[in-house]
Amino acid sequence: MDAITVHRLQFAFTIGYHYLFPQLTMGLILLIVILHTRALRSHGEHDHQAARFWTRIFAINFAMGVATGVPMEFQFGTNWARFSKATGGVIGQTLAMEGIFSFFLESAFIGLLVFGEKRLGPVKHWLAGVLVFVGSWLSGYFIIVTNAWMQHPVGYRRGPNGEAILESFSHLLLNPWAIWQYLHNMLSSVMVASGVMASIGAYYLLRGVHGEYAKTFVRLGTLSGLAASTLLIFPTGDFQGKNVAHYQPVTMAAMEGLFHTERGAPVAILGQPDMERKRLDNPLLIPNALSMLTYQRWMAEVKGLDAFPEDQWPDNIPLLYFSYHIMVGLGTVFVAAMALCAWMLWRRRLFESRACLWILMLLLPFPYIATTAGWMTAELGRQPWLVYGVMRTSEGASANVPSGTALFTLIGFMGMYALLSVLFLMLMGREIERGPEGGH
Repeated sequence: MDAITVHRLQFAFTIGYHYLFPQLTMGLILLIVILHTRALRSHGEHDHQAARFWTRIFAINFAMGVATGVPMEFQFGTNWARFSKATGGVIGQTLAMEGIFSFFLESAFIGLLVFGEKRLGPVKHWLAGVLVFVGSWLSGYFIIVTNAWMQHPVGYRRGPNGEAILESFSHLLLNPWAIWQYLHNMLSSVMVASGVMASIGAYYLLRGVHGEYAKTFVRLGTLSGLAASTLLIFPTGDFQGKNVAHYQPVTMAAMEGLFHTERGAPVAILGQPDMERKRLDNPLLIPNALSMLTYQRWMAEVKGLDAFPEDQWPDNIPLLYFSYHIMVGLGTVFVAAMALCAWMLWRRRLFESRACLWILMLLLPFPYIATTAGWMTAELGRQPWLVYGVMRTSEGASANVPSGTALFTLIGFMGMYALLSVLFLMLMGREIERGPEGGH
């Protein structure tokens, strides 16, 4: 196995594992603020206690996110030194801002949120939660802006040695790719948090414990989940798809399994890419739908993979195609499941419907799968470029790190993260077993 492949596997593993935690915390902090706000308005202890429970869950995930996020920063220097040297003048700005402004704000006030309730009082404690929310979502924006520049580089010029030099900070921060990607990503985090909250609430109701708190969790998780999953499809998913079609048309063709340019291009619901014959096997198609969704005309021409040189095609089209379809398919399932549960909630029958409670409980892992598949779609779609149209992935890896060294560290990360997983599951299991009535 060559060095570049091992470098890619290592970064994919570390970022994939790391992202399991912020995708919950960024959405969960919003729901915690909602619970604290309700508690301030009602002056009741119920919502305060519910917020305390989810704050403990948040703190465990936040700690895991920090522990697994630090190694990724070092990999820019150890595994991707040429990329860092060439682009540090641009992405160094947003990554530094994420650390200095967002992460410090978030990490400073999380201590007050977790431990400072008695000293601060209700209003200041609520404000601490709001500031953790602001820091978390601001951190997400700077990370998305960094990724968006790699997807659609703007606001820079090339220096005498080929390095990227930032010319317009406003163009970098307001990258048209970043706006819709950010909204789509943060709503997916809310969907994950809503699914987790509703799932744990359903688990308590099925066990017959923590009844009133469980109803609060199911109610809030279902309503916020329905809102988030709907907005993920439209407008955020729709406009992000239009960004891909406009700026990365070869990626759009690969995502949809469209091998040949067509007028009235269909959407493939099912099918398997056949890379040898350049076709989609066993397709289930909706005629003209891709043309309409992309260009708002039923017979608009959509470029297929045959319109582009093969050296510009994504490296792994089948994995990209399946990742995209898993994301879209699960997103559709979430809307249907949350709409059903919201309807049962409106009819005042949700808490007694064991079938719906089982649906909510068993949904727990699938928001994680969908969100991870979404990130895989974004990153696989950008290949073979590290910075789209500017730097290929093969040009960005460190020249002096051999494959054996990279493989050794990858195995080390796997072992370390396996131990962290055991610790994380033990802590989460203990908190869920204690429940919202288990004290501070």
